[in-house]
Amino acid sequence: MARTNKRELEHGGNRTIANNRKAFHDYSIDDRYEAGIVLAGSEIKSIRAGRVNLRDSYVAFRDGEAWLVGTHISGYNQASYLDHEPLRDRKLLLHKQEIARLRARVEQRGYTVVPLRLYLKDNRAKVEIGLARGKREYDKREAIAERDSKRSIERELRERLR
Repeated sequence: MARTNKRELEHGGNRTIANNRKAFHDYSIDDRYEAGIVLAGSEIKSIRAGRVNLRDSYVAFRDGEAWLVGTHISGYNQASYLDHEPLRDRKLLLHKQEIARLRARVEQRGYTVVPLRLYLKDNRAKVEIGLARGKREYDKREAIAERDSKRSIERELRERLR
């Protein structure tokens, strides 16, 4: 039987494998969607081992389908010659209406769709994708300054409570 920790139980059995912290730094996220991923057997084993990088990945639309591009899922050592290509494009499983809505917003309003996190939900790999608008350089600096000020305030409060 698989061991679960407190965090997994709080999220309904979901286990986060990888987060895309760069997406939150470079983009402001407007909407979020959950999508399934079409994977090979060796890919899901690598995902369960936590060997995933979402850093430079994005979602592209081709032939009425959504594809996850640029996600690196490392090879699985025990897969021998049946191993997968680490940077191959992977099909996302979304409803047609969701794909049409996302594609329209990307084409018209200058949005982009980026993966935010990859997780296991009921032993199936899911990716949380976000409809994102790029931040300007001054927005990034403003967010960093705000985060630093919150940290210093929390630090001061902790010192006063001692």
